[in-house]
Order: sequence, then structure tokens, then C-alpha cells
Amino acid sequence: MLTDVEKEELLRFAKSHELKNDLRRLKDKRFDPIVFNGKVDLERLIIFLNGFNEFINHKPKPFKPIIDRIMRL
Repeated sequence: MLTDVEKEELLRFAKSHELKNDLRRLKDKRFDPIVFNGKVDLERLIIFLNGFNEFINHKPKPFKPIIDRIMRL
């Protein structure tokens, strides 16, 4: 639950033209690492995901085949 003071603060932020302009500027300048010329580039996606996994120090789990007798989609 938000207090009345917090609600007023959020309403003040929602009406702020400066905040809206800042967020619009951020949106216009953001970089999408997997889209190239308006299309998703799978090579870039793989490079990005490998780099992200290295960044978070994610160690892949060993492959285990799924053993099931009845598999329905």
C-alpha cells in the first residue's frame, strides 16, 4: 500500500515534462544488440547471450536427455 505522500509524489512525476523528455531521449538512444537493419540477427543474438552468460558467470548444466514414455504436445 502506498501512503498518500507517495501517491502525490508519483502523480507529480507522471505530470513532469522533464522526466518524460528524459525517458524519451533514453528510448531514442538505446542500443539493441540483436537487431540489425530492422531484423533480428541470430549470430548477434548468440554472441550477446554467450557474453551475457560470461558476465553473470553462468555455468552451463550438463546435458541430460529427457526420458519419458508418453510425450504429448
